[in-house]
Amino acid sequence: MNQKKSLTSDYFNAIYESNEDPWDFETSAYEAEKYVSTITALPNKHYESVLEVGCSIGVLTMLLARHSTNLLAIDISQKALDIAARRCNKISNITFKKASFPKELPEHQFNLIVVSEVAYYLTETDWQSAIECLYSKLPCDGHVVLVHWLPEVHDYPQTGDKVHDTFQRLMQHKMEHIFSNRTENYRIDVWGKL
Repeated sequence: MNQKKSLTSDYFNAIYESNEDPWDFETSAYEAEKYVSTITALPNKHYESVLEVGCSIGVLTMLLARHSTNLLAIDISQKALDIAARRCNKISNITFKKASFPKELPEHQFNLIVVSEVAYYLTETDWQSAIECLYSKLPCDGHVVLVHWLPEVHDYPQTGDKVHDTFQRLMQHKMEHIFSNRTENYRIDVWGKL
């Protein structure tokens, strides 16, 4: 049996070349409800510095911008970023950047980091390294929001539950688990740095 590897930019480039909204972010009732739940789960109404990992075409980005002074939205796909930038072109507090997660995270810290529907693209080993990297980017009282689809997807190296459970195992003594919501199809967990 072949061991799955973390998905690369080639995978996402092919996805966006065939469909500019491959996961129906704009039109899906599931996505709309999940976005509302994600924003509702934020412990603070406003954050100075926010990082959105894997912003895709910018639908959640628009909502996060309302709760941010400065929002950096990153994605591995330039095409997705171009669509997101067009969508958010009238919003002045968003910066878009092409970056591979976690290898190309910026040096500075963020009060809020949102990892929505991204971490299961990484192997467990790569995710463990990413978790440590995320932790290092948070000041005290900074928050991490994890949101992931739960059903297994053949292409993905991990499930949403595996992603969240690994985070909990590694961070349970370094961060406080302050919110959890589990629906039939997705899970939200929010952690605060001690």
